Amino acid sequence: MMRWLGLVLLGTITSLLAVQRAIAEESVWKSGDFHWKVGPRLVSVNQEHFPESEHPWVAVKDPSIVRYQDRWHLFCTLRNQSKGDGRIRIGYCSFEDWPDAANADWRLLDLTMQYHGAPQIFYFEPQKKWYLIYQAVDESRGLSYGPCYSTNDSIDDAESWTKPAALYVVPEGKKAGLDYWVICDDSLAHLLFTSLNGQMWHAKTRLDQFPNQGWSEPEVVLTADIFEASHTYRIRDRQQYVTLVEAQHGKRRYFKLFVANHLDGPWSPLAASREKPAVSVRNVVNQEDSWATSYSHGEFLRAGHDQRLVIDPDNLTMLFQGADDREYQKGGYGDITWHLGLLKQVKLP
Repeated sequence: MMRWLGLVLLGTITSLLAVQRAIAEESVWKSGDFHWKVGPRLVSVNQEHFPESEHPWVAVKDPSIVRYQDRWHLFCTLRNQSKGDGRIRIGYCSFEDWPDAANADWRLLDLTMQYHGAPQIFYFEPQKKWYLIYQAVDESRGLSYGPCYSTNDSIDDAESWTKPAALYVVPEGKKAGLDYWVICDDSLAHLLFTSLNGQMWHAKTRLDQFPNQGWSEPEVVLTADIFEASHTYRIRDRQQYVTLVEAQHGKRRYFKLFVANHLDGPWSPLAASREKPAVSVRNVVNQEDSWATSYSHGEFLRAGHDQRLVIDPDNLTMLFQGADDREYQKGGYGDITWHLGLLKQVKLP
């Protein structure tokens, strides 16, 4: 009898805790009152582990990452001190756990020596291929600046990515945008990007026409005080999407969040002001110990690795590029020594 009562009590406590967690999770997605704890620098420029280069590497930035076969697979923009072709490349590394990230060996992808960067990685299940989406120009291939893609059968085979091909050719006179991002639902592939004038754009095509056919003409779906790097995800167990997008104020970068029931909008602000940001120095609980004052170009860690880009609302963690005020303000944008680190959501009492 006592054992039965104990099991009943244990079940009741477990149910109450589950309800409390659900209430807490629901409240933050309604209030937008997010708080974060920043960890130490995880990845910085390390000439020993970076590919050999005539010019020293300056920054590791624009991270996109997935967990696959018990390893993290990280793609980033790498920038060196040269001025011409080859100064900006996409690099790849893999590691088992976060403490191993700093000493992971990087490899450059053999895509083009002309400008390319800001990668996004995902596995496209309908074709059983890995896709890398990025911005690039390659005059040798007749590509003007715009959204490009490469594919690979194996995510860890850095030498086998296909050469850049255009998702679509940007019509003359139209904004090309930047920081291209693809997310799919059950029938459509959606492309989102920003244009540095406070606008986020959206285009779509059928899954069977992805990657380079049937795209609709891009349309503005969000106008706000936003800047670049809009990254969009499906919230698990909800018919709802969230966009994490970078903003700037003064000499610092920070993040805003918008939510929508459909990828073509309407997008509503959730944590989207300087007073109530998604992430900034205002809501990082250990900001006094933080190595960053600018929080930039962030990627939520996903609950999977496919084209749906699902995130777990109960376990939000973000990989971001960051810099302190001295690093951010010491010269031009290309001189900033960006590092990578993790932000983990915390729930305050």
